[in-house]
Amino acid sequence: MQDPELLRRLLRAKDRMDAASHEAWPVGRLARVSGVSQAHFARSFKEAFGVPPHRYLLTRRIERAAALLRDTDLPITEIALRTGAKSLGTFGRTFRDVTGESPGDLRAREKAAPHSLGSVPGCFLSAAHRPDLRTAVSEKRRQEAGGMDASQETEFP
Repeated sequence: MQDPELLRRLLRAKDRMDAASHEAWPVGRLARVSGVSQAHFARSFKEAFGVPPHRYLLTRRIERAAALLRDTDLPITEIALRTGAKSLGTFGRTFRDVTGESPGDLRAREKAAPHSLGSVPGCFLSAAHRPDLRTAVSEKRRQEAGGMDASQETEFP
C-alpha cells in the first residue's frame, strides 16, 4: 500500500492529464507536478493505477476521440488534433490498434445504431466505451505481424 501523501501527489498528476489530455505529458512534467523524481513517479503511478502514465494518457485520448466521433460531426483530422495526435496517420493507426476499428468505421457504426442512452449515467457510458489497454499497442502490432494466437499473448498485469 502506498503512502497517502504520495497517492495525493499522483492523483494531482492524473487529474492534470485528465483535464488536458491533448497536451504533451512526458514523465518529467508529471513528476514535477507530483513533486517526485521521474523514476519514482513512473514506478509509483503504475503501482497505484495499474498502467504506466503513457498508457493511461493514451486511454484518455482514445476515449475522448471516440466520444467526439460519436457525438459530433467534426472532421476526423480536427478530432485527431484536439486529442493530442501529431498526425492523422498516427492517430488512425493508434486508434485502430486500440479499438479494433478505424475512426471512420466507428463513426459510421455509431451513427447507424439507434441510441436511447439518455437515462444512463455518464460514468457508466464512459466505462463501457473505455478502450482496453492492458496490452501495449506495440505488443499488439507484434502479435498481429507474427500471427500469434490468444494463448500466446503477453499482457501487462
